[in-house]
Amino acid sequence: MRARRVLAALFAFGGLLLPADSDRVHAHKDKHTMEQLKLFEDSFMEEVKLGDLLFHGDAGAQKKVGVVLSKTGMACAMCHPWASDTHPYEFPKFSEQLGRVATFREMINWCIEKPNEGVKIDPDGDAMKALETYIYWSNKGSKLDPGRH
Repeated sequence: MRARRVLAALFAFGGLLLPADSDRVHAHKDKHTMEQLKLFEDSFMEEVKLGDLLFHGDAGAQKKVGVVLSKTGMACAMCHPWASDTHPYEFPKFSEQLGRVATFREMINWCIEKPNEGVKIDPDGDAMKALETYIYWSNKGSKLDPGRH
């Protein structure tokens, strides 16, 4: 409530939070075309598909992006079927496993290294991007069950 009053006061005193040039408020001045939107969606879904394969332990997908996600035969999906119970939108948060506040990418790598005995992946690499995309896509629209994680 206090934050709303502060914002209202700032706007009342000359719009201190908004740039004078309204064009700078939007990342894209022109609306995207249907073709651009389809390209964006297709690119996103390609990441989802790759992430799905990685998440479910597909050896060919791992080879394609040069990662070893497991040396035990385990896959992410064995503990988190269809990426359930990952709650990516709750990160960063305190991780009991790491004993500190961790990012979602750090937890993905923890799972790869510890239970799966795989090789840590580049947090900014293609495999991480695909895994994150698949997990977020899988959790889209899911409701958090309070008190249960």
